Amino acid sequence: MSFTPHINDLKHAMNTISGFSDLVEGGTYGELSNDLVEAVLEEAGKFAAEVLAPLNEVGDKHGAKLKDTVVTTAPGWAQAYGEWVAGGWGTLPCEPDYGGQGLPITMSLAVQELWNTANSAFGIGTLLTQGAVEAIVSHGSDALREKYLHKMSSGEWMGTMNLTEPQAGSDLAALRTKAEPQDDGSYKITGTKIFITHGEHDLTENIIHLVLARLPDAPEGTRGISLFLVPKILVNDDGSLGQRNDVKCVGVEEKLGIHGSPTCVMAYGEDGGAIGWLVGEENRGLNCMFTMMNNARLHVGMQGVAIAERAYQQALAYAQDRKQGRRPGEDGMVAIIEHPDIRRMLMTMRGLTAAARAICFATARALDLSRHGGAEDERTSNDDLASLLTPVAKAFGTDVGCDVSSLGVQVHGGMGFIEETGAAQHFRDARITPIYEGTNGIQAIDLATRKLPMKGGAVVKQHIAELKCIAEAALASNNPAFGQMGYALNEAVDDLEEATDWMLETLADQQDQVLASATPYLRLFGLASGGAYLAKGALALAQSANGEANNADQARITIARYVAENHLPETKGLKTIVRTGADAIAAATPDIFAS
Repeated sequence: MSFTPHINDLKHAMNTISGFSDLVEGGTYGELSNDLVEAVLEEAGKFAAEVLAPLNEVGDKHGAKLKDTVVTTAPGWAQAYGEWVAGGWGTLPCEPDYGGQGLPITMSLAVQELWNTANSAFGIGTLLTQGAVEAIVSHGSDALREKYLHKMSSGEWMGTMNLTEPQAGSDLAALRTKAEPQDDGSYKITGTKIFITHGEHDLTENIIHLVLARLPDAPEGTRGISLFLVPKILVNDDGSLGQRNDVKCVGVEEKLGIHGSPTCVMAYGEDGGAIGWLVGEENRGLNCMFTMMNNARLHVGMQGVAIAERAYQQALAYAQDRKQGRRPGEDGMVAIIEHPDIRRMLMTMRGLTAAARAICFATARALDLSRHGGAEDERTSNDDLASLLTPVAKAFGTDVGCDVSSLGVQVHGGMGFIEETGAAQHFRDARITPIYEGTNGIQAIDLATRKLPMKGGAVVKQHIAELKCIAEAALASNNPAFGQMGYALNEAVDDLEEATDWMLETLADQQDQVLASATPYLRLFGLASGGAYLAKGALALAQSANGEANNADQARITIARYVAENHLPETKGLKTIVRTGADAIAAATPDIFAS
C-alpha cells in the first residue's frame, strides 16, 4: 500500500484553482511567502510518506486495545505522534498568542490531507484537537485559554468533542449529561458519551474533553445545552498536572474501519462528578460547539478526499502492474490499464477526487478571506460563501471518498475483496466519513433549509453567477482539448440554477418536499461546482501553456473534460429528481413498510 505525496495536485487545487498563491503574493497573509508554503508542503509530504504511511496497515490490523480503562494504540503510533509534535505540525493553524504559527486554513487543510491520505485513522485525532483549540479561542475565558491552549496548540495535549449519547444520536435535544455548579466556579459533570474519537489513548499525557451537558435549571431542547472543558488530568495553577479527573473510558468500539483510531465510550462522574469549566455562556453551548463542528466538517470532507486519493493511487499502481486479458489484434496479456473500462474507472476516481478537493479548497479560501480580507464587505461575503459551501464540502467530499474507494476495490477485481491487497481497508475507512460530524443527510438539510435562504437567496445566486462565468469562459475558449466541456458545464450550471429556484420557492410552504429533495440537490450542487472548478483550473493551465501543456497539465485538462462529459450530464437527472422525486417519498408513508 505505497503512498506518494501528491504535492503537485494539492498545489494545483490551492493555487491554480483557488488562487492561494496570488493571495500570498499580494500580502493577504502578511509575511507568508510562496517559498515557505512550498517548503511546508514538501516537508509534510515527506513526514506523511516516511512516518505515517507505514503505520496505516499496522493501525488497521492491530487496532486500539482497552484494558482497565487504559487504551493502547498500535505499535509505533505513540512514537510517530511524538515526532509529529516535535516537528511543530500541530501549531500550524493555531493562534500565535498561544504558541501557534497562525497560518491560513488553506495551508492547514493541505497538510491535513497529506496526514489523512497517508494514515486516516491517525489524522482524525490531530484534526479534532485543532477544532477544540479554535472553540476555546473563540469562546473560552482568558483563564482557560492561558491554562490549556499552549499545550493543545503544540499537540502535547489532545482535544476531543463529546456530543453523542446512547439515547440521542444526532438529536442533541435529547442529551442528558448533567452539570452541577460548584461554589468555586467549576461544575461537576455526570453522564455517558459514545463514539468519542480519541477519547482515551497513550499518545499524550493529558486529553482535554469538550463536553455538552445540561445545567439543573436549563430549558428543554437544544436551547438548554452548555459546553464544558473537562480535562482527563486536572491542571494545577502553575501548569503542572495534578490528580486524575473523574472521567474514564469504559469501552472501545469494534468498528468497520479506522481501527487505529480509538472510538470510546466515556463515563463522566461515576465517582462523584468530573470537574469541568464552562466554555462560553450558559445554555449557549451548541453555538460554541458549532465553531468546532464547522471546522471538523470541512476537514472531514477533506478526509473523504484523502482516502479517495489513497485508493486511486493504489488502484493505479495495480492497474499498471497487473496483466490480464488481451487487446484486439494483439498477442500476449496486457496490463489491465490498457482496457477502456479500467481507464474509465481510474478517470472517475481521479476526476471526482479532484472535484471534491477543489470544493474543499474553495471553502478554505472563503474562510481565510472571511478573517484576512481587506474590506469588511469582502470578509462578510466570504463568510457567507464559506457557510454555503461547508455542508457541500463535507457531504460531497465524503460521498466521493466512498464512491472512489469502492471503485478502487473494483479495479483490483477479486483481489480487491481480499484484505491483503489493502484496497478493502480504504473502502472500510471511508464509510464512517458520511456519518460522523453530522450525517450527510443532515448536511443536505442544512444546505437546503438554512444556507440557500441566506440573505434571501443572494448568497447562492452569487455563487451560481460565478460558476456561469467559468462556463462561459470554457465555451468561448474553443480549445480542442476541452471537447464538450464548456457545453456540458453550461448545462449543469443551468440545472443547478433551476433546481435552486425550485428549492427556494418550495421551501416557503412545502418544507417536507424540500427535505425529501435535499440529498439529490446537494449532489447536483457538488457536481456542478466541482466541475466548474476543474474547468477553471483547465482554463488557467491552457492559457499559461499557450498550447503546449506538459504531460501533467495535459492530464489535468483531460480529467476536467472527462468529468464534464461523463459526470456533469447527471445533473439533468438530479434536477428532475429534486423537482418530482419527493412525491413518491411522500406516498411512502411509514405503514407501507410493515406490509
